[in-house]
Amino acid sequence: MELRHLRYFVAVATEGSLTRAAERLHLTQPSLSRQIRQLERDIGAPLLERGATGTTLTPAGAALHSHAVLLLRLADATRETAHAAAGRSREVVGIGIPPGLSAEWLLDTLAALDAAVPHAAVALTEASSTEQLRMVREGRLDLGLVHEQPAGSLRGARLFDQPFGVAVRPGHPLADGPACRLRDLDGVRILAHGRQQVPVAHDRLVVAAHDAGVVPLWQFAQFSEHARACAEATKSDAVLLTEHSATRLLPGWPWRPVVDPALELVTWLVWPPSTRTVVDEVARTISDR
Repeated sequence: MELRHLRYFVAVATEGSLTRAAERLHLTQPSLSRQIRQLERDIGAPLLERGATGTTLTPAGAALHSHAVLLLRLADATRETAHAAAGRSREVVGIGIPPGLSAEWLLDTLAALDAAVPHAAVALTEASSTEQLRMVREGRLDLGLVHEQPAGSLRGARLFDQPFGVAVRPGHPLADGPACRLRDLDGVRILAHGRQQVPVAHDRLVVAAHDAGVVPLWQFAQFSEHARACAEATKSDAVLLTEHSATRLLPGWPWRPVVDPALELVTWLVWPPSTRTVVDEVARTISDR
């Protein structure tokens, strides 16, 4: 006995006619009659009395009818509950974010994901580029926002570039003027992120200064929130970072972009070559922004 047989039986009992029930169910009358006969064979008793004016329930049919209606209501409720639960279920997608990422950009991105991929529950982890790349390769993060182009089998999408500059200690000569040339940094005590945090940007910076014959007095340190304390501890005259980070971490220190040549911090989205569908959907949404 199947639920569809009970649905057919209840429809016939409600309509009092095989013909009307067949029309309601979008079946032919011979097909509906076969389904009812199959149900009667399963039950082992006749369920309907067929007459010239329609159909009526036999005693066995009347007994089955009340149970059939209850079973069908339970079946419908079960299906609706399952559909509602499926609609509420969300897959967790772990995303790494680097220190200093624009809060405005991140909040806008989360809003876009909520609209485009509502079945994704985003879990954020703040970590350096090196840490994120390792976590993505180890499967501990689904996606990473890093400051270096992904290598090996990882997939990647270039999101945006931010110019590097220096936040200059108030009163220092470099604070004057709209920009700072790379050669102006010669002999200046400058705080910069250590290689462990942003290795590619670190190497590009050192090479650019070397090629230009510039010898800044580099003070490399690991920092994210305490740029001012690190600058004071190292007696640095300037701190190399993006304008967004400078505004947040070093208020009152004028920020000047580095030019001739310009230095940029590139942000990439990275994720494994083979992953869940929801991760690909999140990656596509972020990449398209």
